[in-house]
Parts: sequence; C-alpha cells; structure tokens
Amino acid sequence: MEAALIIFALMVLFTFLGLGVYATVKVVQATKRGVDRTITQARRTVEDTTLRAKSFGQVGVTGALAQLRLDLRTSMRATEQALQDGVRVDASLHESIALFERLSAHGRELDDELKRLEQDPDRGRIAERLPDLRERTAKIKQAADSLRWAARDRAQRFAQDDLSTLSAQIEVESDALRDWSPEPVDDLAAAAAAWDAAQANGAATGRPQAPGSAPGQPADAASPTWGADQPQALNPAAPAPQYPWQKARRPESTT
Repeated sequence: MEAALIIFALMVLFTFLGLGVYATVKVVQATKRGVDRTITQARRTVEDTTLRAKSFGQVGVTGALAQLRLDLRTSMRATEQALQDGVRVDASLHESIALFERLSAHGRELDDELKRLEQDPDRGRIAERLPDLRERTAKIKQAADSLRWAARDRAQRFAQDDLSTLSAQIEVESDALRDWSPEPVDDLAAAAAAWDAAQANGAATGRPQAPGSAPGQPADAASPTWGADQPQALNPAAPAPQYPWQKARRPESTT
C-alpha cells in the first residue's frame, strides 16, 4: 500500500514538473518571437530610413537603386498588410495570399539583387542594367498594387452591402415603432372612462346607479327601490267610494 502511494506521488510530481517545463518552453518561445519581431521591425525601419535618405540625398546610380528598393518594399509591405487584415473576415482571400507569396519570392530576389548592386563599384555596368531593373520593379509593384486594391474594393463592397441590409432592417423596425394601434391597456382605460361617465350622469339626474347594473342602464330596471313610486304595500288601502244605488253595508255584529 505504501509503495503504491509513493508511486502515485512520484507520478503527480513528474506530471507537475512536465507541465512546468512545457509552460516555461512556451513562454521562452513566445518571448523569442516577440524579440525577433521587434528586431526585424527595427531593422526594417532603419533600412527604410537609410534608403529614403539615399534616394533624396544622392544622385546617379546609387540614388536610383535606393529609390527602386524603397518603392518595391513599400508596395509589398502595404499589400501584405492589406491581405492579412482582409483574410480575417474574408476566407476567400487565402488564394490571393498564396499568389502574393509567390510574388514575394520574386520581390525578395529583386531586392537582394538591388542591394548587392549598391555595393558594386562598376557604376557603368549598373547604369546599363537600370532599365531592366526598373521594368522588373514596375511589374512586381503593379501586381502587388493590383492585389491590394482588389482586396480593398472587395472589403468596401461587403461593407456597403452590409450597410444596405442594416438600413432596410432599421426602416422596418422604425415602421413598427410608428404603429399607433390601440393596445389592450388602452381598451381597459376607455372602458374605465365610460364607467366613470355613466356614474357621473347618474349622479347628475339624481338617480344613483345601482350596484350590479350596467353603465347607462336606469336604476329602476336593474333592481326595485323602496320609495314613493312603488305601491304602498305596507299602508292600509283607501276606502272604496260609495254610490247611491249600492245598499248600505250591514255591521258584522248584526244577526
């Protein structure tokens, strides 16, 4: 029994140790990726700033090469960002991303070639190749721009369609809110007002409304009241009139 408990405790301990090592490795990898991303962005920013300075501050072959690299990198980076943002809401952009990855291979190849030519001392040979380099840069840039603007136009069209549908739904809801048809509560309020009016009319005529009678119905029709209008059942009847041709009534005591 004690051996089983020891084995179980060791298993739990090793499990916790394994989870700790796994979590540590994941944290280290995430930190490394964050550091690499930061270094890459910083290097890219420094390189773009250097290229911009060369394109503005230098003339000739060096300035032309720097301008080509700057235009190429700016276009490719903008297209990549637009596709990555669009694929989060539109899965059909996966095919466009696959095409852009193939285009990026040509773009990186051209950028590396331009970078090597910046260090080449033979400026005459580079000047001869500038027209071909400009043409290749223009083709890649045009393809990247086409993908980027197509993705933006698609996202804008989806936004317009969604806005039209939302506007139609809001119009339907607005029409429903403007429907002033009487509700059951209004009917009850009208019935209560009619009852109050009937009671007020009864009080004005001096004949109170009897309990249990309908509104507007006279109290006499609902239930009898003891008053002057009813036969005097409890009072003795008046003596019948005597006529000359009638015989005199004999007293009851007469035999």
